[in-house]
Amino acid sequence: FRVTTNTFWGVGGIFDVATELKIPQHKEDFGQTLGTWGLASGPYVVLPLFGPSSVRDTAGLVVDLQGNVLSQADNVPVLRTLNLVDTRANLLGVGELLDQAALDKYAFTRDAYLQRRQSLIGGNNQRIEPEERFDLPETPPAGSPASEASKPNPQ
Repeated sequence: FRVTTNTFWGVGGIFDVATELKIPQHKEDFGQTLGTWGLASGPYVVLPLFGPSSVRDTAGLVVDLQGNVLSQADNVPVLRTLNLVDTRANLLGVGELLDQAALDKYAFTRDAYLQRRQSLIGGNNQRIEPEERFDLPETPPAGSPASEASKPNPQ
């Protein structure tokens, strides 16, 4: 709807009329499409220069890069550099949050990435299981009221 609005009312997309009309902007990628089609996420990986990903999202990244207009242009290093600087500036706050909130930065980043990607695909009701599970003991600790109640009555 944004593309149609900006093309028709924005003189071929020169002006961003859709933002003025408060039409929401959605950023989608091919990894989300593959997830919607039912392809499993696969193992979590960290790509140099790209950051957290999964095998499915890495395959989607290849398609996204081919569909990006900047990847098709030969003489646009300034735009690529500006895009990289903008992305880095947007991630500065995330690095500070990670330093303050996480005891294990890798596990925190992995879980946050996988949960966010699952919610973007629309599977909010599916729980992502961490690699390690710490089950609580089935019997209550000795001396607790619950353990005293669970003892058999000697009478």
